[in-house]
Amino acid sequence: MKAVVMAGGEGTRLRPMTASQPKPLLPVVNRPIMEHVLRLLCRHGMTETVVTVEFLAPLIRNYFGDGEDFGVSLTYSAEETPLGTAGSVRKAERELGGDSFLVISGDALTDVDLGEMVRFHKDHGALVTVGLARVPNPLEFGITIVGDDGRVERFLEKPTWGQVFTDTVNTGIYVMEPEVFEHVPPGQVVDWSADVLPELLAKSAPVYGWVGRGYWEDVGTLDSYFNAQVDMLARRIDLPIDGFEVSPGVWIGEGADVDPAAILHGPLYVGDHARVEARAELREHTVVGSNALVKSGAFLHRTVLHSNVYVGRGANLRGCVIGRNTDVMRG
Repeated sequence: MKAVVMAGGEGTRLRPMTASQPKPLLPVVNRPIMEHVLRLLCRHGMTETVVTVEFLAPLIRNYFGDGEDFGVSLTYSAEETPLGTAGSVRKAERELGGDSFLVISGDALTDVDLGEMVRFHKDHGALVTVGLARVPNPLEFGITIVGDDGRVERFLEKPTWGQVFTDTVNTGIYVMEPEVFEHVPPGQVVDWSADVLPELLAKSAPVYGWVGRGYWEDVGTLDSYFNAQVDMLARRIDLPIDGFEVSPGVWIGEGADVDPAAILHGPLYVGDHARVEARAELREHTVVGSNALVKSGAFLHRTVLHSNVYVGRGANLRGCVIGRNTDVMRG
């Protein structure tokens, strides 16, 4: 089965980090979110993928190329203007070859069993299967009610607490039959959850909901972005961490130089070719990006450094994210 990775969003709630790089390229434990998504697809045998791009599209193309380095084959479908979640996939219809396909966001972190979701879809003869997750606070998402047979009965976008009647939310992961494009006019702004799915329900089309048992995080805010780092380091997500686990919870990337006199309290990660000098202290839930330099006497706790960051002597960083190519001087 082919997959569509939606990677055209601007990620406005994560600015300024997303002002000069697309949200799918934001690193979670030193690898872009979309790279984690492609690895998950590959794990479940979905190696032919169409990537929909719009905002800062050349950066995504330049990083992932044709996908060979990531074990997949990538083609790209570019939007001149945003077409919405359904409109963007409709534009890529030709690349999907008229077969069933899976849609997944390139900027959400998950380890759900996509193979199980596909089997559910086929077993129930669905036109659309909606991937659902249980969350403690559903206010930010569209909630979904399903019947005992798994058929979707109702959607409600962005509910108030008085309207919350379930904790299952739409993850934006779908398995679909090509006939769904009959409900998506080409070249128009169309959204799956706001436009297409309500229309299908009104017509009693076979739309089913599948509740995944794994991890799912939207990564739409700074808090959720940081939580994703913590969850990866705590191994709450069944996704690989690149590098070597030199002691419990302490991961060191290829070519990294950590002085034996540096103080490390995991879980933490030091990226490829990064350098941590003597008497620097890295505390829990810290990520040091590739080619970063942490000077002697610096203190980092619950801090994420992107690539090529310089942290000066005696700097004290707590609970922060430092964007790429940034110098943090003494203080």
